[in-house]
Amino acid sequence: MNLYVALELSNSKWKLAFSTGENIRLLNIDARDTIAFRQLLKATCEKWQLPESTEIYTVYEAGRDGFWIARWLESFGINNVVVDPASIEVNRRKRRAKTDRLDAKALVRQLIRYHGGEKTVWSVVRVPSVEQEDQRRREREVKRLKKEIGAGTARIKSLFVLHGLEVNSLRELTERLSDMFCWDGQALPAHLRNEIEREYQRVEFARAQLKQLERERATRIANPKTKAEHQAQKLHKLRAVGVISAMTLSDEFFSWRDFQNVRQVGACAGLDGSPYASGDHQGEQGISKAGNARVRTLMVELAWSWLRNQPDSDLAKWFEKNFSRGKRSRRIGIVALARKLLVALWKYLEKDELPAGALLKKTVTA
Repeated sequence: MNLYVALELSNSKWKLAFSTGENIRLLNIDARDTIAFRQLLKATCEKWQLPESTEIYTVYEAGRDGFWIARWLESFGINNVVVDPASIEVNRRKRRAKTDRLDAKALVRQLIRYHGGEKTVWSVVRVPSVEQEDQRRREREVKRLKKEIGAGTARIKSLFVLHGLEVNSLRELTERLSDMFCWDGQALPAHLRNEIEREYQRVEFARAQLKQLERERATRIANPKTKAEHQAQKLHKLRAVGVISAMTLSDEFFSWRDFQNVRQVGACAGLDGSPYASGDHQGEQGISKAGNARVRTLMVELAWSWLRNQPDSDLAKWFEKNFSRGKRSRRIGIVALARKLLVALWKYLEKDELPAGALLKKTVTA
C-alpha cells in the first residue's frame, strides 16, 4: 500500500491531504514547519496502521516557494513531483467552488492517478540543482535593475514636468539642479529638490550595480568555466546573437535541460502550436505560451535581429518567402521564425550544426 500526500501551499499555512487511495485526511501546519510535517506523516502512518515499507508520494504546485521543498522531501526518501499549476484539471463551470481544502483533495486524487499510470494528468516541472537554479539569478537581476533605472528616470522627469520643465538627460543632475528654475523663473521647491536628489541617487546606485554585473558577464563569456558560459560563448559567435541573448538562453534554457527532440524544445519555450479541432471546425489558437516566458520574449526579439543580421540565411529567406505580404503577416511569421530559430540554436549547441546560410562574427568582443 502507498501513501499519497498533496501539499497546498500558502505564505502562512500549508494544507496537507493524505490518502491511501480510499479516504482523504486533511490537516494544517504552519508554512515551512518541516518538523510538524514529519510528525503528521508519522501520525498518519500509525493511524492507518501502515507498514514501515510503505512508499510515500508527494506533490505540490510550482510557485513562490520554488524547489527547496522538493529537495527537502527527496532528502529523506520521499518520491516527490512538482507540477505546473496551469496544467492541472479544473471544473469548467463559470462559478466553480475554490478553496484550499478542495484544491488539496483534487491534487491528491490526481497524484493517485499519476502514479497509477496516467502520466498525462498534468505537466511535471523539472527540478534544477541548487547550482543550476542559482546561475539564473544574475541575468534576472540585470533585467530587474534595468527596469528600476527606467522607472526611476521616468519619475524624475515627471517631477520636473509638474513645474513646467522638460529634462532630456539626467547626466550630472545633482550639479545642474541649482541652475534649474520653474516655469515662472522661481527656484524649485525645497521638498521637490530633495526628492529628486534622493531618486537620482537610487538611479545612480542601480546603474553602478548594473555596470558591475555587465563587467562580470563580459568576463564570464571571455573566459568560460561552466557549461552555461561555454554555451553562451558559442552562441555569441553567431551574428545577430548579442551578449544578453547568449547568456540568457544558456542560463535559462539550454545548460540545464536535456532535450530529446525539437518538439520538446518548442514546448518548453511555449512556442508550440495549440490546434483546435471539434466536429467540422478546424483551427489554430496560436502558441501555447506554457513555457519559459523570458525565453519566449527573447526569441521573438532575437528573430527580428536575425532578419537584420543574417539576411542570407535559410531561415531569413524562408520568412521573407512566406510572410512578406504585410505587417500582420510579418507579426504572425516572426513567432514561427522564433521557434525555428530556437530549434536551430539547440542543434548548433548540441550537434554543432551551424544554421544553414548563417555567418559567424569575424571577431567576438563581449
